[in-house]
Amino acid sequence: MNKEVDTSEFKSFFKSVQGNEGDKCRYNTRLDTYRCGCQHNCSYCYARSLLHFRGFWNADQPKAADIRRIARKVNQLSPGTIIRLGGMTDCFQPCEQEQRVTYHTILEMNRRRVGYLIVTKSALIAEPEYLEILDRSLAHIQITVTCLDDKKTLTYEKASPPSQRVLAIQKLQESGFDVSMRLSPVIEEFMDFEMLNSLDIERCVVEFLRINTWIRQWLKEVDFTKYSLRHGGYCHLPLDEKLKILDKIHIPEKTVCEDVTEHYEYWRKHVNPNREDCCNLRIL
Repeated sequence: MNKEVDTSEFKSFFKSVQGNEGDKCRYNTRLDTYRCGCQHNCSYCYARSLLHFRGFWNADQPKAADIRRIARKVNQLSPGTIIRLGGMTDCFQPCEQEQRVTYHTILEMNRRRVGYLIVTKSALIAEPEYLEILDRSLAHIQITVTCLDDKKTLTYEKASPPSQRVLAIQKLQESGFDVSMRLSPVIEEFMDFEMLNSLDIERCVVEFLRINTWIRQWLKEVDFTKYSLRHGGYCHLPLDEKLKILDKIHIPEKTVCEDVTEHYEYWRKHVNPNREDCCNLRIL
């Protein structure tokens, strides 16, 4: 391992993101209940690409954060704050069923009346034990779906089958939670848009794929020649290509999360329902 590399971002379970991402994201403070690896091991994951070449990525045995340290940190937060659960790793990856760090973190945040934005690729969040503790006035949930074919999805991510994730979104939606499908990233070659539009999903967050050297190696069946715009160390689709994809998504309420500054301003002015919040959370 390169001893000169600043490892603070990867060792800390609690961090406010700065720079390009932090400037755009209203919820730029993350709390990672698991870190230094994720069992979902998604081929398009920018966190995996950041950690892999530094030698910090262990998909088989992610590190669980110390719930005692989490409780102390949560106790320092002001009621009404909204913290993102899971930024560098998924807070509902399979090891949560044994470690239950996320479960106890939610209880601590409920006690302190701190809001939580959960972004996950797992259907576990809609299981009865979690539905019982999720507070509708504090919980904001985004469940990621990148493909609707269970078999194909397994070729590039090891999360819950998308059919189960869709059912979880529908269950949470029917139960009155602030929930959105997160199409993150939306990859044109992988998505059946006709099926997507038939699912009766009410709200979605769209984020487009960004490519670096590692993701280019890991992710197959994508036409990388279209990713001709360079910004922030990644290659992105031009705006006109993004607009073509967005037009295929007919979910009633959609908002776009964006990394490219010029594109971010376009979505903010012309697409996003809430100009100040590209997550479009419903705050009670």
